[in-house]
Amino acid sequence: QVRLVESGGGSVQAGGSLRLSCAASRATYSSNCMGWFRQAPGKEREGVATIYTGDGSTDYADSVKGRFTIARDNAKNTVYLQMNGLKPEDTAMYYCAAKWGGSSWNCGLDRGPFLYGGQGTQVTVSA
Repeated sequence: QVRLVESGGGSVQAGGSLRLSCAASRATYSSNCMGWFRQAPGKEREGVATIYTGDGSTDYADSVKGRFTIARDNAKNTVYLQMNGLKPEDTAMYYCAAKWGGSSWNCGLDRGPFLYGGQGTQVTVSA
């Protein structure tokens, strides 16, 4: 069972920052591959960033490169998403997810499906 709790969302103006947190159960964090995904109303869910918790390898969607940073705290079984330079198009529900059974290469955004287990956290960016 995937156990994830997302937090940190909110409403900000364009150009602002937020830091999302994803607290995972020990079993879920042992997957070694965690990611952030988002879904805006009327749109498909899209990948934002992933991190291989073993060595810290990361992968980012082109739309967030240079603005978002994914990080992990292995001692706390927690993954973070620091979002700077937020834009209205970043408005979405953000979800954390995990994937088992792969290497850092398999942890990339386009390397297979992730499993979800949280309620998500809403991010709203106004112009």
